[in-house]
Amino acid sequence: MPINLSKGQKVDLTKGNPGLKNIMAGLGWDVNAFDSGGDFDLDAAAFMLGADGKCPSDKEFIFYGNLVHASQAVKHLGDNLTGEGEGDDEQIEIDLSQVPADIEKIAFTVTIYDAEARRQNFGQVSNAFIRIVNSATGEEMIRYDLGEDFSIETAIVVGELYRNNGEWKFNAIGSGFQGGLAALCGHFGIDAA
Repeated sequence: MPINLSKGQKVDLTKGNPGLKNIMAGLGWDVNAFDSGGDFDLDAAAFMLGADGKCPSDKEFIFYGNLVHASQAVKHLGDNLTGEGEGDDEQIEIDLSQVPADIEKIAFTVTIYDAEARRQNFGQVSNAFIRIVNSATGEEMIRYDLGEDFSIETAIVVGELYRNNGEWKFNAIGSGFQGGLAALCGHFGIDAA
């Protein structure tokens, strides 16, 4: 039975699961029926962050244009252009044993591609979630449903994995940004241009 988290809640991942190594972060969403008529293309990404909360380089930004980190610790399984269908829309695999020592956090985000031109925002998206699955067993360990807290935002930091005294924990964040991917990149120290 997965632990259902609320915004701001933190939970241990590895402490109660010694030997946990490979996990998958599944992100999903639905687009409301009264949308703008154009297709919605939502994109999941992972930012691998140092102690300062910033990416050490552009290489620590894992997204549809950079699917695998050099360490093999984080792998994005590819872009879903429509978000149609049940279950996860995009998935990111994490090998906790391969995460470089200078990486303290891995933040998971969702942005709306070309949101400004298409006049789209997260107010038109529902049932957004992230879930953390034990890749070895297929067991869903954690689930965080974002609810309907967003209206004008075009980017969301959904949650993050972070190191704490040698263990990995998960924090349900759910904070929105205006300005889409560029705003997120700026927040995490990446030059979006």
